[in-house]
Amino acid sequence: MTITLYELAGKDEGRPFSPHCWKTVMSLAHKGLDYAGSPVPFTAIPDIEDRSGKTVPVIRDGDRVIRDSFDIALYLDDTYPDRPSLFGGPGGVAMARFFEAWAQTAIHGVIGGAMLLDIHAMLAPQDQAYFRQSREARIGRSLEDVVLDSRERVEGLPERLEPMRLVLRRQPFLGGEGPLFADYIVFGAFQWARICSPMPVLPADDPVAAWFERCLDLHGGIGRSVAAAA
Repeated sequence: MTITLYELAGKDEGRPFSPHCWKTVMSLAHKGLDYAGSPVPFTAIPDIEDRSGKTVPVIRDGDRVIRDSFDIALYLDDTYPDRPSLFGGPGGVAMARFFEAWAQTAIHGVIGGAMLLDIHAMLAPQDQAYFRQSREARIGRSLEDVVLDSRERVEGLPERLEPMRLVLRRQPFLGGEGPLFADYIVFGAFQWARICSPMPVLPADDPVAAWFERCLDLHGGIGRSVAAAA
């Protein structure tokens, strides 16, 4: 039975952009599992399945509904143990927990503010109103002001990535010779930037940029199935 993946999209349903949903796309591809994407706008997320959640990704696998990209990855490894592991054991789970926290602070926290207007432009009118109201209430400032202040922070992003860069000089992926869920966590952040904004976030000669290109090529190039923002 094909798994259903509810994933965030804007007015162009062919451009799913959530970093967390991309973690799940890569996880499903890593496991070699068939899935059907079901694009959902921000304002329709509360209506997914049993209406008990406020975020995506969400998957339905038969009679099971699982939320949250990390919980989904754990579920996939537990349910399909005969397929390639996303964690490689308990140590890989612990490592992925670290990378999840690190990516949220070191990457999402830098690029997210700079892309607010780009994301806003991708949305249908009803979602634009929700997005502006909810984000400005949370931040306490206008989207325009946040973007203005955030662009300079993006220029300092490569410096924050030095620990990852040092690892990638020794091995092709964070997971070693092949990718693990830790790779997909960080990949999701850069894929979010790639799809939402033409803003450059990495120098072309950065080892992290080379790693990202390798990730885009994984699993038949599924990461390239959505074109970069122009």
